[in-house]
Amino acid sequence: MWHRLCIRQTGLSISAEEIRMSQSNTVLTGCLLPEATTGCLAPIDKDGLEKLIAAGKADPKVIKTLKCKTVAEGRFRHANYIRNLAPYIVDEPPGLLGDDTAPNPSEASLAALGSCLAVGLHANAVHRGWTVRKLELQLEGDLNITAVWGTGDVSEKPVGFTDVRVKVEMECDGVPKEEVDALISHVTKWSPVANTFVRPVNLEVALA
Repeated sequence: MWHRLCIRQTGLSISAEEIRMSQSNTVLTGCLLPEATTGCLAPIDKDGLEKLIAAGKADPKVIKTLKCKTVAEGRFRHANYIRNLAPYIVDEPPGLLGDDTAPNPSEASLAALGSCLAVGLHANAVHRGWTVRKLELQLEGDLNITAVWGTGDVSEKPVGFTDVRVKVEMECDGVPKEEVDALISHVTKWSPVANTFVRPVNLEVALA
């Protein structure tokens, strides 16, 4: 079943409307794939999840600082270094003078949102003892790019996404649609990236 989730600068809204769509031809890298023997998604470690839950309740005000180093490689291609992982590449499409080797920054932010929501849906499903057979999210966002990064039209206008739409397909054994709808609302409320989209964030950008 498809469920629609809409994110706007003014807040979150969720529709319980069911949407029929053709099945996606592409499976995102890192997406949970059904196990060949059961047809269900490989679940995360429930014991590990319970330990994270206990730690969060024991110290609910703890703050974790995440880090990323972005290095320009030439033209609009950038390598982003996070932890000890291979660099995460961000580029621009040809229409925006890039080489089309990777998602652009705005697309990457949609990917971050989709992944964060999927993590929350999976974690909450495991916590509730649900068996998940399929979990896919499709995202699209609207933005005005006529400012051309500040070199173009700089008249007063919203910069960045004004509307983001997320369609969630989640199949769980024996779980009514109403409960899945409620889960989506709950997960959206507690998603770090969804909250980053809709809540003011203190941002500091300065010369090193």
